[in-house]
Amino acid sequence: MTLHDTRRSGPPSAAHALEVHDVHIRFSSKRGEVTALEGIDLTVERGEFVSIAGPSGCGKSTLLKAVAGLTRPSRGEVVLNGSTVTGPRPDIGYVFQRAALLEWRTVEGNILLQGEMRGMPRDRARARARDLIAMTGLGGFEGALPHELSGGMQQRVSLCRALLHEPEVLLMDEPFGALDALTRERMNVELHRIWEETGVTVLLVTHSVPEAVYLANRVVVMSPRPGRVLRQLDVALPRHRVYAETMADPVFQRLTTTVRDLLGTSGEVD
Repeated sequence: MTLHDTRRSGPPSAAHALEVHDVHIRFSSKRGEVTALEGIDLTVERGEFVSIAGPSGCGKSTLLKAVAGLTRPSRGEVVLNGSTVTGPRPDIGYVFQRAALLEWRTVEGNILLQGEMRGMPRDRARARARDLIAMTGLGGFEGALPHELSGGMQQRVSLCRALLHEPEVLLMDEPFGALDALTRERMNVELHRIWEETGVTVLLVTHSVPEAVYLANRVVVMSPRPGRVLRQLDVALPRHRVYAETMADPVFQRLTTTVRDLLGTSGEVD
């Protein structure tokens, strides 16, 4: 197994899940103009799992917001499922850094909120919610309120909510950053299993180098602000991964070292 440095380019095509073409994003504030992203080019294939790793403030979350249609590029184009993103999109799911559950709604109620907002038929939404609850190991907690759940369970509810309408692309913004190390490992395993089962296209932002490599087909490494793509590294590991075995795999270790070197954090511990 070897490491591959890949660069993808080409005209927009519905064959790709996502294409980002020469995207620049600048913000104006009282302190002046700030360039968050500069010249971002990225293509994500259907069913691919891509992790984005980079230092704090490099524009990773801003890039996700541009893909979701929540932030408009100052220059360049984002193409999702063959059409240019001009505003919020119904064909994406979004998992935030915190679960952001409604405290007065049960597990099932929080998941069904997605369906209510999108006008899904109630029976279809409820059946889908029950399938997702079973898939994520939340069975028996359908009627529980958020304060009765652990942090990891709350993030599972958030993931179910994002997947309820069967989005073609799932965006995840540092979803496990607030969890303890052991729970984070378990959630990594759970997320990878769900991705294997559903085949959804995933774009994940993370500060954790091991997490980025373990979960992804490809790791995109970004520079400090203004954010640019430094390298794109294919993860030459089996699609099905056993956590402990993957951590010990020389390919995994070599890749994490490469990513840390690019980020200038070789001497740091995640």
